[in-house]
Parts: sequence; structure tokens; C-alpha cells
Amino acid sequence: MSIQSSPLVRKLGAYVALSDPELAILETFHAKRLSFSDKKDMVYEGQSDPSAYILAKGWVCSYKLLRSGGRQIVDFQIPGDFIGLRSVLFRTSDHSIEPIRKVEASEVKIKDLLGAFETSPRLATAVLWSASTDEAIVVERLVSLGRRDAAERVAHLLLELGARLKLVGLATGNSYECPLSQYLLADALGLSAIHINRVLRQLREEGLLTFRDGTVTFDNLDKLVEFAGFDKAYLDYEGPMLK
Repeated sequence: MSIQSSPLVRKLGAYVALSDPELAILETFHAKRLSFSDKKDMVYEGQSDPSAYILAKGWVCSYKLLRSGGRQIVDFQIPGDFIGLRSVLFRTSDHSIEPIRKVEASEVKIKDLLGAFETSPRLATAVLWSASTDEAIVVERLVSLGRRDAAERVAHLLLELGARLKLVGLATGNSYECPLSQYLLADALGLSAIHINRVLRQLREEGLLTFRDGTVTFDNLDKLVEFAGFDKAYLDYEGPMLK
């Protein structure tokens, strides 16, 4: 895959029109490609001097464990996302990151990242913009947990994932491949797996969406967007503002 068509460039290109020198810098970020098995943390909470990664293939989840053993998934990361960017700026990682299935990611050391930002302030702007969108996603998730009912939470998250995947070229039309189990959705949305199952059945029976065999299909996108109160303005994917 050429760097121009990589998920990372597709994502950053939503904020800044990248030049050839900036693309060349991004290509160096992919020099150290690593594979990670599922159910084994790439980064763990409390880890000192963790690396940052750019996800190339597969999905991961960021999470925190409670003293009771319960888990809260903070977000899901998809190809093109930076993983652990905040952790490399802290003395220790404040959360854990686990592959949902086997993934491929490029390791990026903080010195290389800061060096690239010094060379290309526009690239730093693109990464900051992308990170700000990621923060907005977490804020929107907080709204879901606090104020949306169970069906609205599920619908909103699946719509959001569809928009994110479409940006990086991994969703076509009104459907996308999704490796999330009902248990993962439950840990992200503060529900039980049984409740998730009931909600998915409800949304399917109402003709809004179908989640079957690892594929999410929006059966009535307009009605689903209205039902979930989904306004993708917080994703800020309307095209680069910095030419």
C-alpha cells in the first residue's frame, strides 16, 4: 500500500492538505512494523516509557480496569489511529491498550515524533487536530453513558464507527466489517452483554440496522441517525481547512 492511500494519510488529510515532504516524513513512521496478538496488551496501565503506535491493520481497545475487576473500555481504535500518543507524553501510561484481534502497528518513538513536528509544524497541526477529534469522541461517549438510553448508545456508537471507517477507506455504502463482540460493546457502553443482545434485536426488528456475522449494515440510515441523535459535526471530517 502506498503512503498516499494509507489509513493514516487519509485521516490526517481530513484536516491538512499534506505535501510531498510531509508524506515522506509519515512514511518514515512506518519503518518499524510490528505484529501483536489479541488478548495481550500492547501498552499496560502504569507502564513506564511506553511507545506510541500507528495502527495499520486490525482494531484495538483502550481500557481501564477497576479494583473490582470490572473493565471500562474508553474507546476503540481503527487503522490510521495513533495509539498511546498521550501515554508517551506522561511518565507512565494511564490506561491499557489491547488488540481485539491480531493487529499490525508501526512503533513511533517520542523523539522521532517530536523531531518530525519540529521539521514540519503543519504535520504537527494535523496530528494535534486528529488528537482533538479523538478527544471529542471520548466526550461524546461520556454523553452517551450519562444521558442516552441503551438503544441510542448502541446506535450512536455504530454510526460513529461507520463514519470513522469511511474516512480511512474501510467502509463502503451503508455497511462495514466490525470485529466487536457483544461483550466488548457492553464494556464500552456500560451495559450487560444480554442487554446489548436485546438492543441489537430491537434495532433490527425496527428496520434500523443489522449486526450479523461481523458486519454492521445500516438498513435505514436517515431514520437511524434521527433515532440516535447523531450529528457527525464533532468528528470534523468535512475536508482540510489548512491547505
